[in-house]
Amino acid sequence: MQRDPLFDLTGQVVVITGGGGVLAGAIAQGLAARGARLALLGRTAHKLEQVASAVRAAGGEAIGVTADVTDRAGLEAAAIIVAEHFGRVDHLVNAAGGNRPGANAVRAQEFFDLDVTELRHVIDLNLTGVLLASQFFGRLIADRGEGSILNISSMAAQRPLTRVVAYAAAKAAVDNFTRWLAVTLAREISPQVRVNALAPGFFVGEQNRALLLDEAGNLTARGRTIVEHTPMGRFGEPEELVGAATWLLSPAARFVTGIVVPVDGGFSAFSGV
Repeated sequence: MQRDPLFDLTGQVVVITGGGGVLAGAIAQGLAARGARLALLGRTAHKLEQVASAVRAAGGEAIGVTADVTDRAGLEAAAIIVAEHFGRVDHLVNAAGGNRPGANAVRAQEFFDLDVTELRHVIDLNLTGVLLASQFFGRLIADRGEGSILNISSMAAQRPLTRVVAYAAAKAAVDNFTRWLAVTLAREISPQVRVNALAPGFFVGEQNRALLLDEAGNLTARGRTIVEHTPMGRFGEPEELVGAATWLLSPAARFVTGIVVPVDGGFSAFSGV
């Protein structure tokens, strides 16, 4: 099948952090179907191998590299492995992230007693991990003078949600960092090095399933509130991130940098009235 050259990623090397996750896995398979060669980074080897195996079974190319995005030494080693295996890096997708119950404030009073260790863990995973991965793999992209970085933000960055105090703050910082890095790289490295972000709405994954669905698969009270405030009336499907991700990495977006694209079923457009 002939690919549209505007959206063709044939031969492009894409590094995806958090590559064993549900959303990252869907993005990985979608990019591979468009010709990308993938390096999947994550802390859990067997999850990386599951995604990599699915990509290879569909005729794509993917390797898994175990690394923690909050560990500089681990990222440096991973960058060396990827560079030696592929010989180049064209794009980085910063998809590693998540939350911890200990960093949530269910009621206002609980905020004052949140454990700073839990808060730091969430901020490190969602913000520091993006910064560090962008240093190590962004340098490889910058050295070539072209390519892109795609950060995965969240609706919580733009429309702060109850409970998720550290997660929302970290994702808001990711939005800001996306714009800062886009300007810096375009002006000081090359206008052909771009940085953008996706802000997913609500997708059911491993970490939030219990918050959104009960054991029978029915909506929880929080899940029902979210769906009621999503004009399209449902949660997103992981593969629905692929189109926007492909666009932002592809030649079709060659004049696009410094933006955060919502993929949210209209959640960010709805006032609730």
